Amino acid sequence: MSDPDLYESSGPIRDPIAAGLSKVPEVTVFFWMAKALTTALGESVSDYLVHAMSPVLAVVIGFIAFVAALTIQFRAPRYRAARYWLAVAMVGIFGTMAADVLHVGFGVPYAGSAVLFVFVLGAVFWGWHRSEATLSIHSITTPRREFFYWAAVVSTFSMGTAVGDLAASSGGLGYFSSGLGFAGLILVPAIGYRWFALNAVLAFWLAYVLTRPLGASFADWLGKPASVGGLAFGSGLVSVVLGFLIAGLVAYLATSKIDTAEAPKPRTQ
Repeated sequence: MSDPDLYESSGPIRDPIAAGLSKVPEVTVFFWMAKALTTALGESVSDYLVHAMSPVLAVVIGFIAFVAALTIQFRAPRYRAARYWLAVAMVGIFGTMAADVLHVGFGVPYAGSAVLFVFVLGAVFWGWHRSEATLSIHSITTPRREFFYWAAVVSTFSMGTAVGDLAASSGGLGYFSSGLGFAGLILVPAIGYRWFALNAVLAFWLAYVLTRPLGASFADWLGKPASVGGLAFGSGLVSVVLGFLIAGLVAYLATSKIDTAEAPKPRTQ
């Protein structure tokens, strides 16, 4: 017998959230491509805005765009590529600004902000697991779980920004070398999951955190002046190119639905 609270007698779903439809994409190679591109975009757009206008105004604009994008995402009944990746991009921009404000505005060293965001992310994960008994992104089917998910995403972006800047600037590695280093590190959870039975949830979140400094390092390498180790293309040009690449990829995901899980079948007894 079908559950009348979740399904119509003829099959259409009344309430997609209640029926367990995911609010996030399936994790495929396209997910990681889009994630890396949006992290790079967050770095380049943030750099461009804080130099093109008053830093305070840039942060205010970033915050407004961040809130608007998340509002659109939360109101969606299920995963939609354009809405989801718009939210990720805005989180990337604002998350970068949040980490930079601590360093530039308040003088907090990158090491200090990195440790701070590690504790923030740990607190989010603790609260999420205590409330929902899982940290799996395959479980993002309720508003509360989605709230914890985006809190974790924001925390990973801010922490990744601080860690990337710590390696490239304070650590003296430079942007390109830092990018290569993080590219190597991101292989660790992938290898651990594939061949050494590393927990899938742990592997995912480790890789998710590392995509932030990976994308940001290469964005800085492309956009920063040659005097600080960059290729001097400029953050504005890098932002435009990344924006077109993301738009093309998201358009493909939206039309192909290759990253969308099938809707659950009605339960029968």
